[in-house]
Amino acid sequence: MMSYGYKPEWSEGAIKCPIFQTSTFVFRSAEEGKAHFELAYGLREPEKGEQPGLIYSRLNNPDLEILENRLCLWDEAEEAAVFESGMSAISTALFAFLKPGDILLYSNPLYGGTAHFISDVLVGFGVKVVPFHPGEQKAEILDRINKEGGGDRLSMIYVETPANPTNAQIDIAAMSEIAALYSTEDKKVVLAVDNTYMGPLWQHPLKHGADLVLYSATKYIGGHSDVIAGACLGSKELMGTVKTLRTFLGSMAGPWTGWLLMRSLETLKVRMEQQVKNAQKVARFLNEHPSVEKVYYLGLLQPSDGEQYEIYQRQCSAPGAMVSFDVKGGEKEAFAFMNKLKIIKLAVSLGSTESLVQHPATMTHAGVPEEVKQQMNVTHKLVRLSVGVEHVDDLIWDLGQALDGE
Repeated sequence: MMSYGYKPEWSEGAIKCPIFQTSTFVFRSAEEGKAHFELAYGLREPEKGEQPGLIYSRLNNPDLEILENRLCLWDEAEEAAVFESGMSAISTALFAFLKPGDILLYSNPLYGGTAHFISDVLVGFGVKVVPFHPGEQKAEILDRINKEGGGDRLSMIYVETPANPTNAQIDIAAMSEIAALYSTEDKKVVLAVDNTYMGPLWQHPLKHGADLVLYSATKYIGGHSDVIAGACLGSKELMGTVKTLRTFLGSMAGPWTGWLLMRSLETLKVRMEQQVKNAQKVARFLNEHPSVEKVYYLGLLQPSDGEQYEIYQRQCSAPGAMVSFDVKGGEKEAFAFMNKLKIIKLAVSLGSTESLVQHPATMTHAGVPEEVKQQMNVTHKLVRLSVGVEHVDDLIWDLGQALDGE
């Protein structure tokens, strides 16, 4: 992956791909310019061995192209599109396959920004949105779709698994079966999975029947809290639709973003492996602390947890580095705990080298109606922790002194 798609001799021997800080690329001839535009606008199929040419950085840029090629390797996807934010990746993918009158089936809970976009923006465009919850059986979901006008109108299924912030899981294969059930020769129901919580290392939704996989690349892919980006991956056919809309919305990542993410991909595996080792020890510590009521972490699931344990065993290669837990009490006690932390930073986001803690009910999910938060188990005693790469003994010490109120 580290050298894929780039040769130093292309850029004066530079061992790393340079930043191509340019808006425009020069054609060697008018005929070449014509050929580039024919491919860019889909006026013809590429000839054998022919690659799309560089025209304008809103269409393509070397940093963006090499980054997208490398991202494809992690999920074994045919095509990738990188955006300037996770929300631009999500919103572009949703707009690409939904129109007024369509039904979107989506899982709850979701990241707060996604939930707001679905319930406010898409509804405003005339899309019918139908939520379902982890633990609901396939028959229940099918019954709900049919009651809402069902088969003819269902166009997309959107899933976030594990869910933010509760780590509740959705069976991707079961969702793929529902999508196939309502698909026809003329209309494919697209299954999109937000894989941000697990990154491109611990879960691969495309292998379980998803059509699109989405990331806030700000998180594990970027991993250093210094770049905002998003990514969408899938088949060439579906990604052609996504990339065409991205071109006209103008939401593609710029060369600096592409360069920073290429840098981060080189340490992705070592960072994430350290984070999951730390998270497992942190989760066990929290699970035994008298001030903690319950811990929500995939690594603590047991066979007695039934379907959630079975999904985890089948879909994930590791339990991840996101740990949520209920502090005994409520908002007051949760705030007191977070305010006493000395090493772990009080901030939203996740997946970076530093450990971060936040209060979903009043922060990332503040815009979610209170009754919906209660249904999703996003209570005022819930704290979300993103475990970083610090020495795990320091993290456990910090959590202990904050929970003990020292």
